[in-house]
Amino acid sequence: MKNKSVKKKTTLRPTARVGLNGTVARKKKTPELKHLAWDEVEREILTPLFERQLIVGQEIMLARIVLRKGCIVPMHSHINEQVSTILEGTLKFFIDGKEVLVGAGEILTIPPNMPHKAEAMTDVLAIDIFTPPRADWINKTDSYLRKK
Repeated sequence: MKNKSVKKKTTLRPTARVGLNGTVARKKKTPELKHLAWDEVEREILTPLFERQLIVGQEIMLARIVLRKGCIVPMHSHINEQVSTILEGTLKFFIDGKEVLVGAGEILTIPPNMPHKAEAMTDVLAIDIFTPPRADWINKTDSYLRKK
């Protein structure tokens, strides 16, 4: 009887997955219930005139924003639908060739991809809602806001 050499079949499995940020679909996380107080949410100071706090869900993001008088948010656009409500102060938006003053108790809806700019006419406290969540804000790649 001849001695036959038996080769064991092996399956190679990658030890790590490599992908470019934002190009590989990720499995969605299981939704989780959150109960927070604004005092518990990290406050990010982007400039002496602009600070924000973010709460991020699966398909929506809530941002609490403080703009000091004179703060200018440069012209920009994003794929996200935006709903802005002013809690205190007045914010002047430059949008669609118009100037729109939005004061306390007022709301502005901005469709996706619509260029807009804002200027704080007074100190402003606002809540912005975005859907889907703003990846550039989450990843801190929003350089247009960080210029001093």
